[in-house]
Amino acid sequence: MRKGRVVALALVVVLLLVIAWPVGLLVWANGKIQHIEALSGASGTPGSTYLIAGSDARGSGGIENEDVSGARTDTIMLLHKPSSGPAALISIPRDTYAAIPDHGSNKINAAYSWGGPPLLVRAVEELSGLTVDHYVEIGFGGVEQVVDAVGGVELCLDYDVDEPHSQLVWQAGCHMADGRTALAFSRMRYADPKGDIGRAERQRQVIGAVSGSLNDSGLLFQPAKQVSLASAGLGALTTDEKTNIVDLGRMALAFREANGPQGVTGTPPIKNLGYRAGDGSGASVLLDPDTVGQFWTDVRDGRLEPGSTVGGL
Repeated sequence: MRKGRVVALALVVVLLLVIAWPVGLLVWANGKIQHIEALSGASGTPGSTYLIAGSDARGSGGIENEDVSGARTDTIMLLHKPSSGPAALISIPRDTYAAIPDHGSNKINAAYSWGGPPLLVRAVEELSGLTVDHYVEIGFGGVEQVVDAVGGVELCLDYDVDEPHSQLVWQAGCHMADGRTALAFSRMRYADPKGDIGRAERQRQVIGAVSGSLNDSGLLFQPAKQVSLASAGLGALTTDEKTNIVDLGRMALAFREANGPQGVTGTPPIKNLGYRAGDGSGASVLLDPDTVGQFWTDVRDGRLEPGSTVGGL
């Protein structure tokens, strides 16, 4: 009888540990999230909308050889999970010519330089007609740390690259990439014949590769690696003041769905990659004024074709 009670007690202890560990990890992870003010307070629109911005503030771990100062956002992605229909991950080219609230019109990434996350959120809301429910900013240095934490990722590019701005050196084909290479892979654009469009595709490839690595069921039995990955990932993130670890989990599921066989990825419809407005903003990306309004409505309502790649020229 005594032996039976010992076994029963041991099973209870194991069960408590199995339950307590993920709960404790979630509580710990939630406390690691860094928050900033970002949301506009605009009335909500149907579904859930996440604005994902990649920041290369100097000192955040980005490549330092470009002649730039201050903070910019080279990556702007709008992830929308509609009430029904496919999730969509839409890359907004950083040079998109758009209205910047209280600043006239310019390249959309100027909003971040001029007013940080709050102004970028307002500019994206005005461009898309979607209210941003969650803002998530990723420091470029964090890309390097997360890729290294998962042990590298396989990336593919079908042409050779030796580009000094991003420091990417690549032979055509698929290769395992460490964190620094993945960072350069996601930033390179001068050697890309598609410019910002190609860079957006590669950025989605990097994030998709990291997401795929996290699907490994073996992680369930590696608590130390769970902590290492959570620490690297959360150390790279800054969110709006209301977003918590559960919201980030929902975002990850929506991201996975958008990149899956029934999801939607791409850009808004583009009319001109070398548009010049004549107002000193330089060459920019002009969205197609005849179709972009309906495009954003279809994103909001989940009416885009599942499994499609949208936008472009």
